[in-house]
Order: sequence, then C-alpha cells, then structure tokens
Amino acid sequence: MKLGKSSLHDIAKLRSDDVKRRRLSSYDMYGGNRDWVEIDPGQTIILGEYEGSGSITHIWCTTKCSAKNYLRHAILRMYWDEEPDDKPSVEVPIGDFFGMGHAERKNFVSLPLQMSPQKGRGFNCWFPMPFSKGFKITLENDNPKKFILYFYIDYEIYGKGFENEEEYGRFHVQWRRENPTKPKGIDEESGKQFSTLHPSDFNFHGGRNRNPLEENYIILKAKGKGHFAGCHLNIDNQTFMPWAYNWPGEGDDMIFIDDNVDHGIITLPGTGTEDYVNQAFCPRQKYSAPYHGIIKPGGFNFYGKITYYRYHIEDPIYFNKKIAVTIEHGHDNHRSDDWSSTAYWYQREPHDHSLYPEMLDRDGREPNSHLAHILRKSFCILIVLGIVGWFAIKPLLKFIIDIFL
Repeated sequence: MKLGKSSLHDIAKLRSDDVKRRRLSSYDMYGGNRDWVEIDPGQTIILGEYEGSGSITHIWCTTKCSAKNYLRHAILRMYWDEEPDDKPSVEVPIGDFFGMGHAERKNFVSLPLQMSPQKGRGFNCWFPMPFSKGFKITLENDNPKKFILYFYIDYEIYGKGFENEEEYGRFHVQWRRENPTKPKGIDEESGKQFSTLHPSDFNFHGGRNRNPLEENYIILKAKGKGHFAGCHLNIDNQTFMPWAYNWPGEGDDMIFIDDNVDHGIITLPGTGTEDYVNQAFCPRQKYSAPYHGIIKPGGFNFYGKITYYRYHIEDPIYFNKKIAVTIEHGHDNHRSDDWSSTAYWYQREPHDHSLYPEMLDRDGREPNSHLAHILRKSFCILIVLGIVGWFAIKPLLKFIIDIFL
C-alpha cells in the first residue's frame, strides 16, 4: 500500500485487497453506553497497540476530569516499531497535543488538528502516523483526580506492507516550556529599557541577538533525517503594563539546519513572531486557516494567554543531520513571558531522545493563575473607568464651583 492516497482528489481510488480499516476505541464491550475509560491518579494505561504494518489515519477523543488544569496533567505517549518505554516518539500533555496550550479548550479548525464543539471538547488529529512493525499509545494521568477519556484510534493495516517503506518518517512530537523566558535589560543603541519598547522603536539597528541558540526560545531540537511539520506557540503575557505598549511578539524566527546548527548560522531567517505564523502587524483577532492561525489572541493590550499555530505541510523544512527551530521572545529577546510550544515532525528512526526536554513535573506544567489575570484585568478596568469618570464629572464640578464660589 502506498501512503497518502486518501485526499479528496484520490478518494475515488479503490484500495488493494490487503488494505484493511481498523479501529480501537473506548466503546462499552458489554453493550451499554459506558463508552469511556477511567484512569486513576498516577495510573498509566495503554489506549491501543497493534503488531504489523500500517498507518494511523485519525484520532478523536474527549475528556472529563474535575481537577484544575487537567489537560496539562495527562501525558500522551506514542511508540512506533517496538520502541522502548523510556524513548517515546511522542511525549506531550494531551491538551497541548491537540493544539491548544494553557490547559484550555477553544473551537478551532486547521488541516491536521481541530478542537470541535461543544466549546472545543471534541479533539481531532489527522496527522498520518505510519509504522512497519506496530504501535503503542499510552496515557498517564498525573492529575490528583480520576481522568475519563472517550476515544477512537482509526488506522489502516497493510497485509503486504507499504511501498517504499524507507521513504516514510515516523511521527514525532516534542513539548517544551520556559517560564519565564530570560530577558535582556537595556538596548545597546537606544539605551531604552527593552520591556517598554514601542513598535516604533524596533527600527533601530543595534542589539542583534549574539547567541541565538543559547538565548532564543527553543521550539525543536532533533537529530537524524526528517522534516519539521509545524508547531503551536503559547505565550502567557504576565507583564501588567496598561500605560505602555505590551506586545509580546516581534521576536524573529531563526531555524538552523544540519551543519549550521553547530556553527550557529541561521539557515532560515525570519522577521517577527506574527510574520512566522503568517499574520501581520501585532494581530488581535481570532483566525483559523488550514496551515496557520490564532486560537487565542490575548486580552487588553496583549496581556494574558495567546496561542498561535503554523504548519509546514505545503512547505516542510527538511534536514539530513539535525535541526534547531528557535524564535526570539520579543525583539532581541527583550521579553520575560511564559512560553510553551508543541513541535510536530517526521524523521527516520532511531530518534535521539536525549534532545527531548525532560517532562516537567505537575508544578512545572501548571499554567499561571487565572485569578491573577482577573485581578489585573479588574484593576485595569477600574483605572480606565476612573479616568473616564474624571473627565465626565470634571465639567459638572466646574459648573458647581462657578455657581457657589
């Protein structure tokens, strides 16, 4: 069987007799409607496994848990072709895997990943996941409460194997977080504090990143032969700054490929955070397209939680030896914010698991407090109302003073 024959263009093509469709799911085997699995705190279960050749074509699931931020504390792992348990190809919190960080859900639609109604609770993945010897998918519940999961794992099996098997990389996912990113202090040329720069200040020429591989936010590091297929970027702007422009972007994307990784030479230079995700001029709108979008644009003056996505499906980024996908956190790394990301790529096995960051503990994965955001937003609203109220009442006070004094 040749992979990639299920697009709209090829849907009319009949498959050979050795190709079979299969599904693993959480259905109630006793004929009832208890169509879910329960995972106790601290427990890891196998959602599905298979021995043989084929490809996963679709994964759907929905979840339920009474614990706070539970989507960050259920860890999804996938193994291809008899990989050992300590070296999964996919290792990521389940919410981040399906496209939305911050332990949140939002309706959005893209080509490979979707969160669907009601309120983003239907998770879908369409990334193809080929295997030659088999697969195993597990889920670890690191929540303090029971985790409930409904799921489908749709896959094909190939009785005769698939053609040119060596041409197909295995699916990989890497999750990272840096909270907070380490900022620079003073711009060398303008002498201004970086954290208060306005976009009009970004025209200066000084202060270029000196050690991008050390100072930039890392989205992906990998070794081998493969291609980068895209990422989701989550920024939590924790800076309370209603009096100055608070845009957390403007950081250039910098991608290093093969020997350029060792020499620190940028192979694919970019021009800004919003430019990398195919938006423009500090966007504030929600937007979903097949390969790029804004799931969450942030609040007033860009404060709070933001999520972007950019997939390299029509424009994969190939590497033969190694790759480092990075981006500045603010212009020349001047910002200190909470960044996290999910990177998707394909590569020939074996992968170098030492380049995966160690999965953070529960506290390290925990999103920043929503209460702090509410208090800051309320304070900001009070300031605005106070200013508006002062200008509204000022003429009345003047009128009273003129009459009685």
